Amino acid sequence: MAALSRRNKNRTDIWPGFVDALASILMVIIFLLLVFVLAQFFLGEALSGRDSALKKLDREVAELVDMLSLERAANSQLRDNVSRLSGELQASISDGDRLRLGLADGQAEVARLVGDVDKLSALKEQLETEIGTLASQLEDNDKALLAEQDLSASARAEVALLNNQMSALRDQVATLNKALDASAVKAKDQNAQIVALGKKLNIALASKVMELSAYRSEFFGRLAQILGSQNGIEIVGDRFVFQSEVLFASGAAEINVNAHDQLTGLAGTLIDLQKRIPPDIDWVLRVDGHTDRVPINTARFASNWELSAARAISVVKFLISKGVPAERLVAAGFGEFQPIDAHAGAKSLVRNRRIELKLTQR
Repeated sequence: MAALSRRNKNRTDIWPGFVDALASILMVIIFLLLVFVLAQFFLGEALSGRDSALKKLDREVAELVDMLSLERAANSQLRDNVSRLSGELQASISDGDRLRLGLADGQAEVARLVGDVDKLSALKEQLETEIGTLASQLEDNDKALLAEQDLSASARAEVALLNNQMSALRDQVATLNKALDASAVKAKDQNAQIVALGKKLNIALASKVMELSAYRSEFFGRLAQILGSQNGIEIVGDRFVFQSEVLFASGAAEINVNAHDQLTGLAGTLIDLQKRIPPDIDWVLRVDGHTDRVPINTARFASNWELSAARAISVVKFLISKGVPAERLVAAGFGEFQPIDAHAGAKSLVRNRRIELKLTQR
């Protein structure tokens, strides 16, 4: 027994440590399971959110596809409208040419009728004079016949002849009156036709002006999008206005380097618009240079006229260098004589120093 007791004392009791290890392993396993469950939960939430985002993205893509289809349909309709308007304008121009020819022919016919009326009036007056003369002769003859009781056969024949001549002259006068009335009616009809032709021609010209106005509005709209709401750039009526300080240094006519991008955008817009304007519309872009009323007298510019014209020419040359056809550009200098602000303050002087662009007909 003593020996057994000693062996038991010498043997290490490992059971509590084993239980503790198993408990620790179990807790680790439970923790890992909990982490796995939480990971699965969050992963499911992420996948659900991704699916929702994908569905939302699909809906947006479908909406964009629908909008693109509508835009394509609108562009197609716009092209059809432009083609139809071009055809109508060409037909209007052809009608205008035909109306001009008809107007010239009508004016020549009216001139001829007026000449015929004048000739008939002169002939009428001559016949009336002859009738008066014959009537006077007949009256004298009647008096002579009344005075003489015995009329010879020759006298009676002469009286009968005179009566026949008077009757024939009266018939001629009646015919001339009818011809004058017919000529007057025809001249009136010709005048009415000329007025109608003039109205049609005015309508055709007004149609061309309205179409150019539509392209002018589109041109200014695109410029406004490109240039934005920058200081020194504004739209005044049917003109696009650059303040001179935006493009030039004081007293100079060379375009600033920092203004090249703006004028390049202007040139691109003008070139793109030129492709859409029908070739039968004779349009130009007029570039007007203006100064304030402070006089200038330098070695290069003797007056504000020279400065304003040189600035307008500089803008035109720049646009030509960017591909704008020279025949579609006009440069004009107005000096200080066309101010848009008549006040004498510094702000008014700044507003009057400007470059104006106007899309108009030649």
